[in-house]
Amino acid sequence: MGETPMTTAMLRAFCDAVEQRNGRAFAELFTEDGVYHDVFYGAFAGRAKIAAMIDDWFYRTATDFRWDMHDPVSDGTTLYARYTFSYRSTLPEAGGARAMFEGVAIMTLRDGRIVNYHEVANTAPAFVDLKFAPERIAKIVAKQGAELKARPEMLRHLA
Repeated sequence: MGETPMTTAMLRAFCDAVEQRNGRAFAELFTEDGVYHDVFYGAFAGRAKIAAMIDDWFYRTATDFRWDMHDPVSDGTTLYARYTFSYRSTLPEAGGARAMFEGVAIMTLRDGRIVNYHEVANTAPAFVDLKFAPERIAKIVAKQGAELKARPEMLRHLA
């Protein structure tokens, strides 16, 4: 259990593909049936949709991405890594601000590829950096809360 050369190389390729707007290379890190669950945009299933998420969705309102993975731990089936992530927003209200996030990536692996990517991210500081109106922040946080409550592992907590 811990960091291996394979996980280090995969995580570097993961980050580089995002920073280089290379959706194809990013999608190749996933199995054919892989799913990327993005904290903002939701689930993208299959390599074509995962590639489009990078090339189209991520870069639609942002540029100059930076993504670093820290302290990875894996048992060969599950990979956890703390990350720092940022981009320069092209949204008019953001005024070119850099939005910064910290989070944890949780990946299920099969044969050296990602089957499922899920993340837990601290998004609140970025909303302030982006100068989002309080109403917009409340709407985003409410959506994140609803998605959390819809997960099977939360049933016991809702009783």
